[in-house]
Amino acid sequence: MQLTELNNTSGFQNLELLARQVVEGFITGMHKSPFHGFSVEFAEHRLYNKGESTRHIDWKLFAKTEKLFVKRYEEETNLRCHIIIDNSASMHYPEKQKNSTNKIEFSAIATAALLEVLKRQRDAFGLSIYSNKNDYYAPAKGNEKHRRMLLHQLEKILFNNSISTTNTYQALHQIAEKIHRRSLIFLFTDMFQADKNEEELFAALRHLKYNKHEVVLFHTFDGEHELDFAFENSPKKFIDVETGEQINLFADNIKATYQKHMKKYFKELKLKCMQYKIDYVPIDITKGYKQILLTYFISRNNFL
Repeated sequence: MQLTELNNTSGFQNLELLARQVVEGFITGMHKSPFHGFSVEFAEHRLYNKGESTRHIDWKLFAKTEKLFVKRYEEETNLRCHIIIDNSASMHYPEKQKNSTNKIEFSAIATAALLEVLKRQRDAFGLSIYSNKNDYYAPAKGNEKHRRMLLHQLEKILFNNSISTTNTYQALHQIAEKIHRRSLIFLFTDMFQADKNEEELFAALRHLKYNKHEVVLFHTFDGEHELDFAFENSPKKFIDVETGEQINLFADNIKATYQKHMKKYFKELKLKCMQYKIDYVPIDITKGYKQILLTYFISRNNFL
């Protein structure tokens, strides 16, 4: 799905617009697919009871019938969702270019789209952003003011490059301590961390499952470069954006070996997540947002 480019002067409005475009496109697709039962529209009406909020009165129906009806939704607010975003330097790869998206932009737009759906489903939503420390935390709430506050935080990470390394496991332990009520947790991360301590990382992910949370790991990557290693075969300098380490090489000299190791790494992550009952969803940022929203609806049905 090709989306309008964000710009620095109207980021908030554009982010909200992009999120709405993603959601509307997804809903249209779902209504034409076997998943049409995943409805984000109201189901029916009921008569308005004097004294209750007028927020959901259907004024168009009132104009036709001169009676007050309230839109009654199929689901009340019965789910809490907490979204966690890795905002380390590696998530800002690849460098920003016109008509392309890097990992942090993808994660921010996907999160904004999830917030739009959560709002329509009348669910509560919270947000955490971390790099080498916890940069932001907001508990789950379901009101419009809260959603707009979270959109503002997403806008800030879109237009501020991170130079931080990742201490994912430390950040996740701290976030896990703050989420006390049973929640559906989505984590956007590229799984790159400077210390490469995988056991500590999975210990932190298990900590997130404490209190019967459901955890979905969106393993976010650029498939063209980070998985397929599709670089021109000319002398290039590769720089680790988090550690600063550098190496000069011809891409074709290591391409086959690189691909073999990456496929092995992805398989190991998937098996490890299965072992700890964490939903593992590999997300290639070049493939669009459908998988994100579909995962939400499937996870929501399983969670409730």
